Amino acid sequence: MHRYAALLRGIAPSNPNMTNDKLRGVFTGLGFETVGSVLASGNIVFRSAEDDVPALERRIQRALNDELGIAGGTIIREHAELRALLDSDPFPGLTHGRGTYLTATFLKDGAGPPERLPEQPDPLTRVVGYDGAARVFLAVIDNSEPGTTPDFMSWLERSYGADITTRTWLTVQRIVKKLES
Repeated sequence: MHRYAALLRGIAPSNPNMTNDKLRGVFTGLGFETVGSVLASGNIVFRSAEDDVPALERRIQRALNDELGIAGGTIIREHAELRALLDSDPFPGLTHGRGTYLTATFLKDGAGPPERLPEQPDPLTRVVGYDGAARVFLAVIDNSEPGTTPDFMSWLERSYGADITTRTWLTVQRIVKKLES
């Protein structure tokens, strides 16, 4: 049995069709086991014997769209991938906060790695790297100026389209903890 995290894009907890109980209901209806949610921003953990991740992503996204009208993307990572990412300690000595907003931007399974990382794209972002095993960009963003979108996030959208989703490092840690409970 595989332990997975589904990272859903475009979830607005204030939307009555996007509450954790409705999201979990879709996953339970698909026959997944040990379905749980992490925070209210579209992070669902579950177990399944299925091992074709792209097929799982398509199946879940189709069900979310059909049952709840959620057209955003679904990105899945296996527990082992996320655990290895945490164990690699990509943000040594840093603490998540306004001036050091630690982020992980996940690519859809099957998306190719970048030919090269962008140069430090703007003064608000420090690109830490790209983890090929977890298919994730890691960056430290200065979030002390609300309402500004760093150029790095725009570069990610231009390069990979809507097949990405970003989580804070704290959220990634919470997801792994939930997968291990």
